[in-house]
Amino acid sequence: MTQAPTAAVLLIGNEVLSGRTKDKNLGFIADYLAALGIDLMEARVVADDEADIVAAVNALRARYTYVFTTGGIGPTHDDITADCMARAFGVGISHHPEAVAILTAYFKEMGREANEARLRMARIPDGATLINNPVSRAPGFRIGNVFVMAGVPRIMQAMMDALAPQLVRGEVVQSVTIEYLGGEGDVAKPLGAVQDQFTDVTIGSYPFEHTTGFATNLVLRARDRVLLEEAVKAVEAMAESLRVAGKNRGWRRV
Repeated sequence: MTQAPTAAVLLIGNEVLSGRTKDKNLGFIADYLAALGIDLMEARVVADDEADIVAAVNALRARYTYVFTTGGIGPTHDDITADCMARAFGVGISHHPEAVAILTAYFKEMGREANEARLRMARIPDGATLINNPVSRAPGFRIGNVFVMAGVPRIMQAMMDALAPQLVRGEVVQSVTIEYLGGEGDVAKPLGAVQDQFTDVTIGSYPFEHTTGFATNLVLRARDRVLLEEAVKAVEAMAESLRVAGKNRGWRRV
């Protein structure tokens, strides 16, 4: 099976780390990439610090097929993401003619002055290509394998739709969940044995509080549907044997 594309997400901004802004972007991007068959492997949050952003970008872009960043491409002094990307890739940065034209026309339409601060959003690293922004017009950009997007969720989501055609897609991962009405302690060893048998299936155990007491969601994920079903049947057989032994209150595929 062909290796699936991989990705990382880099959330940029002091406001996320301070708790002032509750991030809504990571979950959306994770779901979006999963639907495209792209494996999200890592997520980081960094402050508005140039050295930290540059280091994170260079580390992630060397390791994964794609890197998606959000935040820090606005008009204020602390919006330094574009400059950091230029530094990370060792290129210059200047006002992109197409971005200037887009913003100038938009601000004229809005009856606002295309002043220096607003046109700061047209500063794009040399060699980058623009990502369309149908919401507020200020474009994101792609440089190398890094996609730079706004931090505002509605704008970021529109940018994801705009950039999606550029992405190499993989086979979508299939998922099955078994609700196991029992604790992880009893299921851990036999579940590990099933995992050892099905090494190409990812099996996770996620405890939660059920109305009848402690319970665990057993989640199996794989790209091969046939192999996944075999693994699911093995987990179901395991769950049933534990039920007979009085180790759980029941189970079901959900």
